[in-house]
Amino acid sequence: MTAREGERALVTQIEGHLLLAATREEARRAAARVADRMGWLTDSQREDLEGRFEVEYLALARTSWRLTAKRAEELSLAYESRYRMLRRRLLAGFLLLCAFLTATALLTPLA
Repeated sequence: MTAREGERALVTQIEGHLLLAATREEARRAAARVADRMGWLTDSQREDLEGRFEVEYLALARTSWRLTAKRAEELSLAYESRYRMLRRRLLAGFLLLCAFLTATALLTPLA
């Protein structure tokens, strides 16, 4: 692994930790909002509800991230395939043009 790849891997890892921390905080705030609407809960019930809500919120976020990553991979493969096909077509067209120009030059009499 080159130094550049190592740096990129570290940045990616830090980004992942920051994203997870932000999502956890978002889950806690959402759980507190839900629990606030249920004023009849005892403190222990509120803590339990908030904990369960946070776990479910994080599970949903992870599922969403996985589906997004899967779709991104699918799109990447599709675009890569299209790019290769376009590149082959352009190369074939270029070679055909070169062959045509060469044949024209060879078949035209020099005057």
